[in-house]
Amino acid sequence: MRKRSPTHPGAILREDVFPTLGISVTEFSKHLGVSRQTLHAVLSEKSAITPELALRLGTFLGNGPQLWIEMQSKYDLWHAELKLKKILPKIPLFNGLLAA
Repeated sequence: MRKRSPTHPGAILREDVFPTLGISVTEFSKHLGVSRQTLHAVLSEKSAITPELALRLGTFLGNGPQLWIEMQSKYDLWHAELKLKKILPKIPLFNGLLAA
């Protein structure tokens, strides 16, 4: 497990992407077809990039949805693993399916 959390995709949008667009959050949300509150929640890292939002971002920014989904997935998995780090080692590996 990495020692540091992967960067939330909302932080990438806020720090790297959004400043280069030269538009307001309101304009950005209108272009994406989402509410300003939805976009703000992602930019403030309070909400995740959903598959629908990934499609919208990927289309608008021209880089496709996969990038946004993968960033969100890495972020979510890291935090889930941290949350379950004492439980996961106690779960046995079930070999029964592999032997069949």
